[in-house]
Amino acid sequence: MLEIPESATVSLQAGNTLLNKTITEVFTATSPHKFAFYSGDPAGYGKLLIGKKIISAKGHGMFVDFICSDNICITAGEGTNMRYHAPGSKIPDKYQLLIAFNDNAFLSFNVAMYGGIWAYQGVFDNKYHRISLDSISPLMDQFDETYFDGIIKSTAKDISAKALLATEQRIPGLGNGVLQDILFNAGIHPKRKKSTLTDSAKAELYRSLKSTLKNMTGMGGRDTEKDLFGNNGGYRTLLSKNTVNNPCVICGNKIVKEAYLGGAVYYCPACQKL
Repeated sequence: MLEIPESATVSLQAGNTLLNKTITEVFTATSPHKFAFYSGDPAGYGKLLIGKKIISAKGHGMFVDFICSDNICITAGEGTNMRYHAPGSKIPDKYQLLIAFNDNAFLSFNVAMYGGIWAYQGVFDNKYHRISLDSISPLMDQFDETYFDGIIKSTAKDISAKALLATEQRIPGLGNGVLQDILFNAGIHPKRKKSTLTDSAKAELYRSLKSTLKNMTGMGGRDTEKDLFGNNGGYRTLLSKNTVNNPCVICGNKIVKEAYLGGAVYYCPACQKL
């Protein structure tokens, strides 16, 4: 899933690899997906995109924007996987959209559980995309302790640490995936209530949020996700599907997995006491 480290990584790779390539053909889904979302009918994407040149790419939150000439843009969201295929590569059997370029390279889009592939001109009329564009990323210097304190105070409800960080788009692109290591590095249980967080715990959570996301991004994303070229990220997750039931790297206790708030949480019961 596209979260902050992956959107930053993929957009950087796309900006370097696709720059000045011209779109020559657009192919619609060979494998229709019930939860693949488009801007209108994707059958019209060819008319919109063919002849347009890739100018840049921008990653923000859970989105990657491929910015083209004539104010045209292609946006991929959260559950969409993008792969660059060099000239001469075999065309994949299944995709939800495929874009070919003038040098015979192509870009395929595949939706996992759900995801969006939107092509449009001008401004994208999507609430979550606008929130993401207008937000301050934890990767920015402007995301300081004062800003983070404002996020903590933004809800009057005594919600859990997971709900605080990974719901309601309080921090766009911080999802259930990156959440696990952030909380582990801060020593905070995902179900711990906001009211129990001392000033020192809040400071540690802020430090962990900034440093963990910086490390994940600097290493090309997480090892549970793939980049534009189909390679796993270089950041080795401490808590994920890859480490469940493994010994904790700090204390040796077994990593636990539980269902919570519509997804799985992973934690060390000794290092992250509730």
